[in-house]
Amino acid sequence: MDEHRVYAYSFASVYPHYVAKAERKGRSKAEVDEIIRWLTGYSQKQLDDQIAAGIDLRGFFGEAPALNAARDQIKGVVCGVRVEEIAEPLMREIRYLDKLIDELARGKAMEKILRASAP
Repeated sequence: MDEHRVYAYSFASVYPHYVAKAERKGRSKAEVDEIIRWLTGYSQKQLDDQIAAGIDLRGFFGEAPALNAARDQIKGVVCGVRVEEIAEPLMREIRYLDKLIDELARGKAMEKILRASAP
């Protein structure tokens, strides 16, 4: 089976799209960064370093210090597909991030986006 070509995209190439989507809806780059840090466990410096290094999505998620255990609470549809039904682990991680950014752009409160009631 051929691998999805999106895995080879650099995180630095998709990151500005996340920020732009949030900013178009009155949200901030800082909120986007907070979501990414929550999901992946990167510190802000580590996140900035990954962006500067041009690492691909495979490496970005593969090197994540601590994928958040509460990410399995992320439910819903992204690009017509339910994220909780995506079998391929890397694609599911990418879609988790997409879903969180969608929630941010739709005006959802940060504590709900970050599943604040979860440990």
